[in-house]
Amino acid sequence: MRARIDHLLREALAGFAAERGLEPALDPRLERTRDPRHGDFTTNIALRLSSTLGEPPRVVAGAVAAAIPESDVIEAIDVAGPGFINLTVAPGAYRRELAAIIRAGPAYGRSDIGAGRRVLVEYVSANPTGPLHVGHGRNAAYGASVANLLRATGHDVHEEYYVNDAGRQMDILALSVWLRLLQLSGVDLELPANAYQGDYVREIARAVRSAAGDGFPTLSQQQWGGLLGEPDGERRLDRLIAAAKQALGADGFAALHNAALTGILDDIKADLAEFGVRPHRWYSEASLSDGGAIDRALQRLRERRLLEERDGATWFRATAYGDEKDRVVVRENGATTYFASDIAYHAEKRARGFDLLLDVLGADHHGYVARVRAGLEAMDEPGDCLEVRLVQFVTLYRGRERVQMSTRTGEYVTLRELRAEVGNDAARFLYVSRSNDQHLDFDLELAKQQSNDNPVYYVQYAHARVSSLLRRMEEGGFGLERSGAADLECLTEEAEHGLLVLLSRYPEVLQLAAANRAPQHLVQYLRSLAASFHSYYNAHRLLVENETLRNARVTLALATQQVIRNGLALLGVTAPESM
Repeated sequence: MRARIDHLLREALAGFAAERGLEPALDPRLERTRDPRHGDFTTNIALRLSSTLGEPPRVVAGAVAAAIPESDVIEAIDVAGPGFINLTVAPGAYRRELAAIIRAGPAYGRSDIGAGRRVLVEYVSANPTGPLHVGHGRNAAYGASVANLLRATGHDVHEEYYVNDAGRQMDILALSVWLRLLQLSGVDLELPANAYQGDYVREIARAVRSAAGDGFPTLSQQQWGGLLGEPDGERRLDRLIAAAKQALGADGFAALHNAALTGILDDIKADLAEFGVRPHRWYSEASLSDGGAIDRALQRLRERRLLEERDGATWFRATAYGDEKDRVVVRENGATTYFASDIAYHAEKRARGFDLLLDVLGADHHGYVARVRAGLEAMDEPGDCLEVRLVQFVTLYRGRERVQMSTRTGEYVTLRELRAEVGNDAARFLYVSRSNDQHLDFDLELAKQQSNDNPVYYVQYAHARVSSLLRRMEEGGFGLERSGAADLECLTEEAEHGLLVLLSRYPEVLQLAAANRAPQHLVQYLRSLAASFHSYYNAHRLLVENETLRNARVTLALATQQVIRNGLALLGVTAPESM
């Protein structure tokens, strides 16, 4: 509906601009009115043009209003206040939109505004050093919902998980598994406090021992004494990693590394799949080095004289492209940094033909944007091809007790545990109920309630109510004949008009949510639609004796059900037939 009104206004403004010698592409900035007494839509274009034209706003508004083509979509056009143009939609237009919802079914609300634009959405990308926790779950729900919204608005969307399978954290995980293996073999030792402590490390160690048997190389008592006698810290951890590599050999340590990686990554993949999140590709960080992508990226920077040697390390002059400081890309020991991998990965994304690189990251990555954008620009890629959305932390409560989370100690609630307790639907819905840049307090008790206080239950119940209505129709021997636009004139109740208006808003809500990467707009809309339907259903009898009115009201209910089902699908939430 909004798109049709906007098109009529733009058509009027094109002619108006040509007559007055103005820029041809004037934007009406159409908005919905806050008060339905002032019509359905309003524009302040006349106030914005007044000073340019040297005419009073109301005079300009009158001229623009007169230029709007006649249409069966618009019932009335009024100039109000200092020069607003208010437009009232014809009731017949809403009835035709209702019939269109029934005809389009699952396709209703979808558009092609993003056609021809290729988007790579990278999300979750949690280090494979432990199971996913509730914070990762929010990232997954948000990223998947944004990808669905972009797809629904015509974008060509590819979803990707970047697997950090190289670097120090994976070495720490392999060390932790080795130490657990030695414990299982009877070696008396304690894991360092900054090693990975969770039960999942023991499970990996047991699996490795079951497959390979006992006999993993250990160290002498004197060697253990020298290493474990040091204070806990990163230096001690690095010495233990070096000792593990020496004891196991390069191949042995690599095998342990791969066993740990495979065990955890398989668990992450299964967890996400059960959550309804299935990235198209799991992109290995190690493949950037193995395939030469890092070397190619560094060579491009070197050819442009953007790398320089300082104190034995290689630095990228990121400050030349707006970053707050220069960045190390190769350390003194010859190892490339995470940043070198990041810029190589994003350059490779562009090489695959993606127009927009949309990264969904944790809130602790706020310094990431400037340096990666600097790397892209340094390689002649447009800086605005990168968009980063940060997902704030989740605070989980059990009653009044806040649950602390730490990946290394294992003292955290996993995504799998959360899903088992509250269900996928509640988790997916509540995770995106607030803006991604706001902290989220996740109320476990609310998520499990089967009451109107639980927002996901409230929306799903509206869908189930319509299914129940259809079952009662069948039991009562009522035939179902979906009404066309002409038969819907009997929908004259105020609540019915309110539902018609709300249903017509669905396509613009999708476009707004997609454009702003804001699935919470869809959540809020679905809650409003469910509330309006429940109110209507409770106040009006739908299965009346009058066949025309009955069919019209059932058609209204079916359209409501369809829109709810469409919206929930984009959020990864089921639409149950009964509850």
